[in-house]
Amino acid sequence: METMVHTHSHTPAASIRTMNWVYYLAIGLNLGYVILEVIMGLVSNSVGLLSDAGHKLIDVFSLVIALVAFKLSGSRPSKKYNFGYRKTSILISLFNALLLFVAVLVIIYESIEKFASPSQVDGGIISWTAGIGILVSGVSAILLNRQQSKDINTRGAFLHMATDSLISLGVVLSGLVIRFTGWVMLDPIVSILISCVILYNTLKLLRESFRMSIDAFPSDLDYDALLARIASCKGVKRVVELKVWPVSVTQNALTSKVEVECPAEGVEIVKAIRKSLEEFNIEDLTIEIQ
Repeated sequence: METMVHTHSHTPAASIRTMNWVYYLAIGLNLGYVILEVIMGLVSNSVGLLSDAGHKLIDVFSLVIALVAFKLSGSRPSKKYNFGYRKTSILISLFNALLLFVAVLVIIYESIEKFASPSQVDGGIISWTAGIGILVSGVSAILLNRQQSKDINTRGAFLHMATDSLISLGVVLSGLVIRFTGWVMLDPIVSILISCVILYNTLKLLRESFRMSIDAFPSDLDYDALLARIASCKGVKRVVELKVWPVSVTQNALTSKVEVECPAEGVEIVKAIRKSLEEFNIEDLTIEIQ
């Protein structure tokens, strides 16, 4: 006997509109700042600003991915698409990770070249531009903070914005040091440090995106814990098979074959399993009773 259980999240229309508005505003603010930072970085000859712009671009991509995931979370299955278009968010994440990885390598190369041939840097422009960055990241963090309890991806975006404020503060301080001491070598040093932070986060994103794209077991779940939870349900004799994979960047699917003591109680056992797995963020459940 096979029993399929599907659960879907339903978000009120007003909440959806608010979330969309918050994301659009945050994306617009940060994208506008990236453009400003690139221009000021070129004008002031600062690889520090350019590398920070690369870091901000990561956050713009993360906001876009979070928005896409939020919109696609309600995508309905069809005859041709088993899980709707939810998987698209994973493919976008993988593409962004690859693109950002290449961009970071270019920034690091440019910074190393600065050590060989240092040039004059305008510390004042660096400080003022990074100061605007603190304001942009701060406003974005405040907006996302009000919505983070409604969506795990929004919570991650909020943490990114909060971290950005601290990184921009570091760039402001480096600009002040350059302005008052003339130590231009600090610019490529700050650039490489920021690039290392970007590279670390990009490699994590690349690894996780790749794992999700090949339907690997979700990294935020514990296989043994899931297995033990299902096995502990009343009427379950043993778990024969357990498979879990991501259908989007925020949702997972699960199929399991369980051997039960009394097949006649299969429906009730499936309900008990479903209830026990509510905290694990499993969007689609398929339980086969043996």
